[in-house]
Amino acid sequence: MFVRQAILLLFLLLSGIYAWAQTSAGTIKGVIRTSDGHPAESVTIGIKGGGMVTSSDKDGKYEFKKVKPGVHTLVATFTGLVTKEVRVEVKSNETTYAPDVLLNENTSQLNEVVVSANRNRSGEFVAKMPLKNLENPQVYNSVSSEVMKQQVITSYDDALKNVPGIARTWESTGRAGDGASYFALRGFDAQPSLINGLPGLTSGNLDPADVEEIQVIKGPSGTLFGASFYGYGGIINTITKKPYYDFGGEVAYTVGSYGLNRVTADINTPLSKKDKIALRINTAYQTENSFQDAGFKHSFFIAPSLVYKVNDRLTFNVMAEVMEEKRAVAPVFFNSDRMSPLPFKNLQELNLDRKRSFTSNDLSIRNPRYNVQAQAVYKLSRQWTSQTVFSTGGVQSKGFYTYIWDDISGDKYFDQYFHNENQRTSTIDVQQNFNGDFKIGNVRNRLLVGLDYFTRNVKDNGSGWEVARQVTPQAAEVEYTDPTTGEVHPPVHLTKELVDNLLSGTYGTGTNSRNNAYSGYVSDVVNLTPRLSAMVALRADYFDSKGEKSDPTDDYHQWAVSPKLGLVYQPVIDKVSVFVNYMNAFINVAPQQTFDADGQVSGIRSFKPEHANQWEAGVKGNFIDNKLSATVSYYDIKVGNRVYPDPSNPNNSVQGGKVGSKGVELDLHANPIDGLSLLAGFSHNSTKVINGNKEDFYNEPGRSPGGQGPQNQANLWGTYQFRQGTLKNFGLGFGGNYAGVYKVIDNSVTGVFELPAYTLLNGGVFFNAKKVRIAFNVNNITNKYYYIGYWSVNPQKGRNFAASLTYKF
Repeated sequence: MFVRQAILLLFLLLSGIYAWAQTSAGTIKGVIRTSDGHPAESVTIGIKGGGMVTSSDKDGKYEFKKVKPGVHTLVATFTGLVTKEVRVEVKSNETTYAPDVLLNENTSQLNEVVVSANRNRSGEFVAKMPLKNLENPQVYNSVSSEVMKQQVITSYDDALKNVPGIARTWESTGRAGDGASYFALRGFDAQPSLINGLPGLTSGNLDPADVEEIQVIKGPSGTLFGASFYGYGGIINTITKKPYYDFGGEVAYTVGSYGLNRVTADINTPLSKKDKIALRINTAYQTENSFQDAGFKHSFFIAPSLVYKVNDRLTFNVMAEVMEEKRAVAPVFFNSDRMSPLPFKNLQELNLDRKRSFTSNDLSIRNPRYNVQAQAVYKLSRQWTSQTVFSTGGVQSKGFYTYIWDDISGDKYFDQYFHNENQRTSTIDVQQNFNGDFKIGNVRNRLLVGLDYFTRNVKDNGSGWEVARQVTPQAAEVEYTDPTTGEVHPPVHLTKELVDNLLSGTYGTGTNSRNNAYSGYVSDVVNLTPRLSAMVALRADYFDSKGEKSDPTDDYHQWAVSPKLGLVYQPVIDKVSVFVNYMNAFINVAPQQTFDADGQVSGIRSFKPEHANQWEAGVKGNFIDNKLSATVSYYDIKVGNRVYPDPSNPNNSVQGGKVGSKGVELDLHANPIDGLSLLAGFSHNSTKVINGNKEDFYNEPGRSPGGQGPQNQANLWGTYQFRQGTLKNFGLGFGGNYAGVYKVIDNSVTGVFELPAYTLLNGGVFFNAKKVRIAFNVNNITNKYYYIGYWSVNPQKGRNFAASLTYKF
């Protein structure tokens, strides 16, 4: 019912667009200027209540055609600036020249806002308070929706190629609990788990249709975000599109390689005569096949959002995301048993057929999900604001998950395991934040005080695990000789019926568990002098696990405290800042049973929460009249209190393991000349086990722990759009990514398995006018064969293209 209503609304809105386009009457022309008399470019101009929107050109000029006769109000808006309104009277078949719109800001201030609009625009989500990038001692990078349009991004994961220091290690599998894509960020796991700074569940893929900006918040961030969605190297936060008080939007169709077909719509409409209520709907439908011999994806996504400005003090925001996704997913190919010397030392010896999927389109998995957020913002006074937030979400994994494992090292065969997923996870999060901006004497304080309640319920009724067949790296359907019995097994062709029968007699755990977290946090940014500021923050977190509901002995609880400190010095105010930070994150560790030397249960051992601590220093700057912005930093992260197998008794676990990660990162954004935009990044990381068990595959001191990603990475993307002449509105885009050698396995017993370095080149051409955008992009132009992995070998796409046509209204 909900989907049908959304489609009906979409039809009505598009019909309205068509009807409006048939009206032909007068014309409005005008100019936007800054306070110092210069023309203001890229200012948005709309006709209030009329549904027409345009923007000023480099001369500050704008024009509306086919305007209905009568008195109209023009509304000029720009990121970070006060809205301006002028009234004009339009007569039939005449051109009306509107009075000049004069902005309060001068040209220099306007340029600074332009830089802010294109880079790290939503800094308030990083610090949970309004804080400029130069004022924030934490490093964060962002990918805007505009960059995603330039690159014709149809996959959320692909957008992150524009962020330094992050690399995908594992595609989304859809399996229960952790089925979203895995990324290596500063040497540690990261998954896209926050939406607008709040919990956002997914066990599958995210859709980019509703994305305004993707933020990668670097470093351990437990102080503000807690342990429920931790990331020692950082957190991936998705900022969604918000409603505005004009009618507008766009519809687009994208076609591409491997059967890609994608239709999207972004429609915004005011629901009141005054600027009080507005609705925005983003939706997408996508089908796509695989570059391998089997595999597909079908998805439908819809995200309505509503804003209601009750008055100047109180505003409500509500948003929802609903996604239905069905896929056939290629299994992860693990080329080691993690105990024996590797039979294949490199890719050449493994000789994995990259076009082989090792699955069937009959063996699919579904990942339906929803997220709902409601927010009330109330201005208590000029100095204080209250933000009350409610968030709830649910995700399901239902279908087949499979992986390939080298069970018997040394032979040429690999076992393919299957499991029938049937898990449902639901969450509720409630936050109350108070933000203050006040002075004590002459010292400015920006204070955040917050309370957070989070609860998660997990129901798992999945099957057990079974081996369906043996495969080789070159073939899926092969004759197999059992080395222990000598029995010869014929090739096995995968079907749903075969796997259903295989798993029908197996039994899973059948669990139903719940855990809660109660948290309080405070953060204060103090301006000690006009150039020097300090951030002091602390979080107290009480974790209460109810565990398996049928087992009253499964409960446990833990306290954790997470501090954060930062100093920022601006030798040139609002231009250059030097910063240093100390940050912390933690995860709760469940008690484990202990065993004696004979393997008999001897008791239960409790553990302290695992903690990560980071020291970081760097420089941020806006240079050359804000045409160049840059961040460079050095970080050192230590993760302690890790639990690992007891060297004296492998049946038990001990606490005290430590992993270290060090590195440097560079992020650059530039607009050196009109029409040219560049972004670039570089990162170097080294991640090693410091303390652990030399006999354990995952915790051998001096070795890489796995999943840390390539040591060296670089990214580049540039676009140039012609502003005038015959080629006006045409443009070019070009860039690429480099990833260095990556040790997916690093162990003295098994040996080392490296994925080779690679360089990918991408490019495109586009035409971007007021009403239409046409783009054609080619990725991996040189058709480079490359691989990613997490103790595994995952082949990636070769050369592929995407072409899109967008109509803007």
